[in-house]
Amino acid sequence: MQAEVYHLFHSGTAVRVKNKLFIFDYYQDQPQQEKALQSSLEKGIVREDSFKNIKEAYVFVSHSHHDHYNRVIFDWEKYCDQISYILAAEVEPEPELKNKDNLYLMEKDEELQLEQINISSYGSTDEGVSFLVELENLAIFHAGDLNWWKWKKFTEEVQKREAREYKREVEKFKDKQIDIAFVPVDPRLEEHYYLAGEYFIDQVKPALFVPIHFADNYDVTKFFKDRFNSNQTRVAEITEPGEKILYTRK
Repeated sequence: MQAEVYHLFHSGTAVRVKNKLFIFDYYQDQPQQEKALQSSLEKGIVREDSFKNIKEAYVFVSHSHHDHYNRVIFDWEKYCDQISYILAAEVEPEPELKNKDNLYLMEKDEELQLEQINISSYGSTDEGVSFLVELENLAIFHAGDLNWWKWKKFTEEVQKREAREYKREVEKFKDKQIDIAFVPVDPRLEEHYYLAGEYFIDQVKPALFVPIHFADNYDVTKFFKDRFNSNQTRVAEITEPGEKILYTRK
């Protein structure tokens, strides 16, 4: 099983598996830099050509924060006949969208079956949910804002609570075999940027770990890779929007 993995921008990611396309937390709809002779996904954006030869598309929104949700996603129906939208229940789509038969709202700890795709929602340590998507011997996890938020401004008590809540969510799926994991590596946490990723790798052991939630601070992904890449978990280094990573399940 081979997948094409794209880092779009910040927490926006896409995974293409055969004729299926999965897009998570799309936010930045303008290319950060123009790159000729490359597909839109390789420029970090979603356009009509992104759906070429795609029969099924699944679009996920983990929560309503502006850096995770762009309403342009609903324009993509023009490009794909079979497209499903899976949103955290706390997201408030426009009234005219709420009754769409291809829109699904999920609270945490729910399951949804779409065709041969099984979707599980887990909690977040901020708003909304995180998603686990399982299909044809491939499992994709997108954390959204599920992170170990150890802010220096927090009291020691709050920091302990944040750690406890993060670990509690990871405990729910740590025995799953996850192929591709998108997990925050946020440089705003300064020296604590790595905590969520380190714990996730230790407990879940994903085959491929792809950092998210770092805006344009790409250097942090190199620091993380240098520290945690191993034979057990391959860590992707992201250098630009549209970074393409090939993953093959062994």
